[in-house]
This record gives sequence, structure tokens and C-alpha cells, in this order.
Amino acid sequence: MDLAETLSWEGRRIAWGRAGSGPAVVFCHGTPWSSWLWRPFAEALRSDFTVFLWDMPGYGRSSKDRGHPVDFGVQARALAALLAHWGLDRPHVVAHDIGGVVSLRAHLVHEVPYASLFLADVVAIPPAGSPFYRLVQRHPDVLSQVPPHIHEAVVGAYVGDAAHRQLRADDLAALVAPWLGDAGQPAFYRQIAAYDERFLVEVESLLGRIDIPVTLLWGAEDAWIPLATGERLAAAIPGAALTRVEGAGHLIQLDAPVALATALRTWLATRNPAQNA
Repeated sequence: MDLAETLSWEGRRIAWGRAGSGPAVVFCHGTPWSSWLWRPFAEALRSDFTVFLWDMPGYGRSSKDRGHPVDFGVQARALAALLAHWGLDRPHVVAHDIGGVVSLRAHLVHEVPYASLFLADVVAIPPAGSPFYRLVQRHPDVLSQVPPHIHEAVVGAYVGDAAHRQLRADDLAALVAPWLGDAGQPAFYRQIAAYDERFLVEVESLLGRIDIPVTLLWGAEDAWIPLATGERLAAAIPGAALTRVEGAGHLIQLDAPVALATALRTWLATRNPAQNA
């Protein structure tokens, strides 16, 4: 499944793809990832669902113009624009990392209706952000100018730290590739510098309004967003439940792909009984 389509939106180019047939399922990636992480899961569901992948502006194969903000507010508006462009009414939404705050903001602030939410190791409530984030926010322009080979090593080490298990070399290369080169290197530091916890505070204050089915899946060994944060998030969402996955870190797609695929299909089948017929 490829991102063969683009949407021109507020001067940006958003790469997206669609496959399959049936109820709509929209995947939202996180940082510093892209839709690549969700691709095999979308492929596995396409026989029963219409699956949608997209790269947020500033990520993956979407445009990375240095003059375009990439904060959570922008990404939520981009998601709302895409759903309108696709003509979707109440899709199922699946989110990882900052895809959580983006999808929640689109739903709670922009009042975009969903059928359900599946949240995996998401950034959604404070606190969040690592010491590396704070370093980049203090010196984004300096770090964007380090020699390319040093930058590649930094990104590789940062990405690898998100997994509980050692990443395969080809997986690590695929995750690092969008952040290399003249466009990718400054974009990497720009999206970190754009992190603003005020968006998380706002979303947290609105969680009690959620009235759709929500489930959370969390890597028990997530060192980026601890399980305790996931449990606090689940407790704040009416009717939500959290399932922990042993042996998985923040990159649950690569640490525990079978557990994630099983949980995702079970969740969607429960929401759409006709798909089991």
C-alpha cells in the first residue's frame, strides 16, 4: 500500500493512500515516525475495511517547508481537512504517539465525529517530552546544522531508543530515512522544537466529553511514555480500558506486531459485527 495521492492544503502537500473496502479505518502516526509504521497493519485489514494512511505535514513523504508550522494544532486541522476531503462520516481512528493528541484534538476541539478510537502508546496528556526534546527546543538551529553523518547517528540512536527490542537494520533505516538530506535534517529538529504542552493540557481538560468507544494498548516497557501515563489517560476517558503488552516498548508496531494486530482486528470486529459474518 503506497501513498499515491496528495492533498494540497494551506500551501502544504499531504501524502495519503487508500485501499480495501468496508468500514473506514484511518491511521495516525506519531513522531519521529511516518505512516510506514502502520502500513502492514493497514494491509492486513484491507480485505474487510477501507484503510487510510497519511503522513502529517512535515513528516514522511509530505512536504517539509521550513516556513510551515507543524504543531499539534496544525496537525489536527490537517486531519480534519483530510477526513472532509475523503468524505468520511464517523470513521474508526487508530493512533500512535502524537497521533493521539492530534486525533483527540480533531475530535474534541474541531468536533470531527468518529465511530471509535484505538490508542496505542499515545502522547495525549502531560507530562511528555524527553531531555533531548528540551535540548533541541533550546538549540534547534544549531542542531539542524550538524554534519549529516553526525545527524544520522543522532537520529538512529534516538529512534532505536524507542524500541524495547533491538531494531532490525532495515527497519531502523526506513525510520531514519525521511529525516536525512537537505529537507529532512532541519525538519527533524523543527518538529521537536514545535512541541507545545499547552495542547496536551487542553485535550486533558476535555477528555470527560468523549462519548464514543475508546480502547488503549500500551507497551509495558515503554520508556518514552510510561505505562502509568497510559493508565491515567484511560481513567480520564469515560468507558475506556487499557491493555498492557509485555515485552513491548514505545515502538509497539515493531516490538509486538502480532499482539497489536490481534488487538486491533478484535477491536474493529467488535465495533463492526457484520465483518465477522
